[in-house]
Amino acid sequence: MSGTATRSVPRLSDGVENELGHALPEGICRTFRVMPYAHHQGRILVAVTDAEDAIAEHVVAERLDRPVVLVRHTAHEISDVIDQAYPPVEAEVESPQARRARMQMTRMLTRSGLVTSAQMQRAMLEYSRTGDPLGDILVSHGSISEDVLVAALSEMHQLQRVGLVGFEPDYDIARRLPEKTVRTLQAIPVAETEGEVLVAVARPLSPADAREVEDLLGQPFRQLLANRSDLDQLIQRIHSHHYVDVSTRFLKDNFPERSAHVVVTPAQKALFLVAVVAVVVCAAFWPTATATAVIGAGTLLYLFVALYRVRLTLHALGARLETDVTDEEIAALDERNLPVYTILVPLYREAAIVPRLIRDIDALDYPRTRLDVKLLCEADDLDTIDKIKELALPPHYHLVVVPDSQPKTKPKACNYGLQLATGSLTVIYDAEDRPDPDQLKKVLVAFERVTDDVVCVQAKLNYYNQDQNLLTSWFANEYSMQFELVLPAMGASESPIPLGGSSNHFKTHVLREIGAWDPYNVTEDADLGIRLHREGYRTALVDSTTLEEANSQVGNWVRQRSRWNKGYFQTWLVHMRHPFQLLRQTGLKGFVSFNLTMATALVLLMNPIFWALTSAYLLTEWSVIEAVYPAPVFYASSLMLVVGNFVFVYLNVAGSLQRGEFGLTRTALLSPIYWGLMSYAAWRGFIQLFTNPFYWEKTEHGIDEAPAP
Repeated sequence: MSGTATRSVPRLSDGVENELGHALPEGICRTFRVMPYAHHQGRILVAVTDAEDAIAEHVVAERLDRPVVLVRHTAHEISDVIDQAYPPVEAEVESPQARRARMQMTRMLTRSGLVTSAQMQRAMLEYSRTGDPLGDILVSHGSISEDVLVAALSEMHQLQRVGLVGFEPDYDIARRLPEKTVRTLQAIPVAETEGEVLVAVARPLSPADAREVEDLLGQPFRQLLANRSDLDQLIQRIHSHHYVDVSTRFLKDNFPERSAHVVVTPAQKALFLVAVVAVVVCAAFWPTATATAVIGAGTLLYLFVALYRVRLTLHALGARLETDVTDEEIAALDERNLPVYTILVPLYREAAIVPRLIRDIDALDYPRTRLDVKLLCEADDLDTIDKIKELALPPHYHLVVVPDSQPKTKPKACNYGLQLATGSLTVIYDAEDRPDPDQLKKVLVAFERVTDDVVCVQAKLNYYNQDQNLLTSWFANEYSMQFELVLPAMGASESPIPLGGSSNHFKTHVLREIGAWDPYNVTEDADLGIRLHREGYRTALVDSTTLEEANSQVGNWVRQRSRWNKGYFQTWLVHMRHPFQLLRQTGLKGFVSFNLTMATALVLLMNPIFWALTSAYLLTEWSVIEAVYPAPVFYASSLMLVVGNFVFVYLNVAGSLQRGEFGLTRTALLSPIYWGLMSYAAWRGFIQLFTNPFYWEKTEHGIDEAPAP
C-alpha cells in the first residue's frame, strides 16, 4: 500500500482522526517523522516519508499495539500535521540543519555496519525523548566507542583529529585559556603553530563559543577533535594543583571559623581548662557533693537526649513527613528538560566492587547523556584506577585521580571532584550503594515541590544484607530509626539535619558557594547539614531508598563508628565556637536540636562510667558509691537506666515497624548489647580526636556481594 492511494483509502489531507491526534508521543512523531491519521480495514494508517523504513514501522507498531500500514507522504505534509497536533516550541524542535546532521550520522553508522538496527532503534527512541545528540546516545550505551564517534564527527565537520594518550603539552600554552572556560567548553590549547593555536575539543564548538575562545586567546585558533575521556584526563593533569589547593584550602581560607582544621580553639581550650580546674578544686573540698553534681548533670543530659528522640519518633510514627513522589509525577517529567546530574563516587581500595557499582549506576532511570559520573580515586590506589581503565567506560564516566596530599579524606576527594562537576545537581553515592532506579527523577520532582530555600534533598539509607548476622540486623534497625523517623521529624520541624554520608542531593552552585565539604571533618556530611542550616538553607527528605552494605565484621564496624563519633565531636566543637552566633542563626529550637543531636556521642561516652558504677555497687555495695547517690539522684539515675534502655529498644523497634521490616524487630530487643559496642567505638573516636584528629579510618566494602536488582 506504500505509495498507492485509492478513493476508498482515507487521505492525510482529510485530517487526523481525533483518537489518533496524540496516539504517539511528540518526540517519536518528530524524530521518525511519522503521524498516525486514520483507521482503515482494522489497521492504522501512518504517514511516513519512507514507507520502507523498518525501524519506524517497528517503533510505531510497538507504541500503537495494533497493525499499521505505512503510507508515504512528503516531509512537509507530515510536519504540518505534527505541528497542528503539537504546536511547536522553537527551542524544543529540531532545526533542519540538526536533522540533516543526525540523518547523515545515522546513514554513516548503519551503512558501515558499525551499528545494528536494534541499537539504532534504541538510540532513536532515546533521542525522541531527550533530544540529545544521537552519537552521544550511542556511545553512552556502548553501541559505538568514543573513537568511532570522533572519527564520524571529524568526517562530517571536516575537522582534524588529535590523539592525547601519552601527550605531554606545553603547560604555558595549555593554560592560556581560563580553567573555567576549559572545563565548561571541554576545549584546551595543546600547541601553537604559524600564528594560530591548536585547540583540542571534545565536540565542534558553536560559533559563539568559538568567538569566546578566540577573544580569550587573542589570536586565531584551529579546532582538533579529541576523545572526550582523553581530553578530560589532560584537563585534570594541567589544572590538578589548582584543584588540590581549592579542595583543601577553600573552606579554611574563606570561612576559617567553620573549618575543623583547628580541633579546639584557644578560647575553647581556656574554657575547658577552667571547667576542669573548677571541678578538681570542688572535688578537693567537697568530693561527695561534686561527684553527686557531676552524676546529676550526666543524668539530666541522658534524660533530655532520650526525651528529644522520643518526641521526634512520636511525631514521625505512622506519618509521612518526607516528600512522597508518585509514579505519575515521574512519568510526567519531560526528559528534554532534565538537567545534567553529577554523581560523585569516592573510591579507595575498592577495585573489586567497581563492576557492581557501574551496574547499579547504569540501572538508574535517567538519560545517560545527562549523567556526569565522577569516579574519585586516590593517586596511590593503582588497583582501582587500573580496574576502571580496564572497563573502558563510556565518557559520561570520568576517572578523577586525586593527587596524594593531606588530609587524605573522603570530603577532600569530593571537593576535588566537585570542581570538575558539570551538573546543576550533585549527588554522592558510596561505592557499594544501590539507589532506587527512579531516585534522581524523584529528587527532581521533590525540588519542584519544596520551597526555594531547600537546597538539599536527602534520600533514605538502609541495608541489603540486614539478615546476614546480628550486627547487620542491629545496624539496619538503627538506620530505620534514623531515616524513617528521626530525620523526617527533624526536617518537618525545620531543625538542622545532620546529613547521611550518601544519597544527599544538592544544588551544585550553593554547594560551591558555601565551600562544600570540610576536608578536615571526618563526618563531613553531618557538618555540611548544619552549615547549610546556618546559611539559611533547608534540607528535605524524599521517600526513596539507597541500599548499602552493613558492616558484618565487628572490627570493620568499630572503625567506621569510631570515625563517625570523632566527626560528631569535631562538628560540635566547630559550631559551638560562637554559641550565641549559632543561637541567632538557628533559633532556640534549632540550637537545642543541634546540641541534643550531637550529645548522642557524649552519652555514649558516659555509658561505661555509669554501667561501671552500677555494677560495682551491686557487687560490693560500696558506701562511697552510695554516698554520691542521694535519693533524688539515685531514683533519677535508676529511672534512666530502665527508661534509657527501654527508649533505645523502643526506637529501634519503631523504626523497623515504620519501614515494614517486621523480621528485624526481634533483634531490637538485644539492642543494649549494640549500645555497648557503640560506646566502645565512641571512646575510640574520642581518643583519636586528640591523637590523630584527621585520620580517616577506611571501611572495607564489597565483603558481602549485593544481590542483583
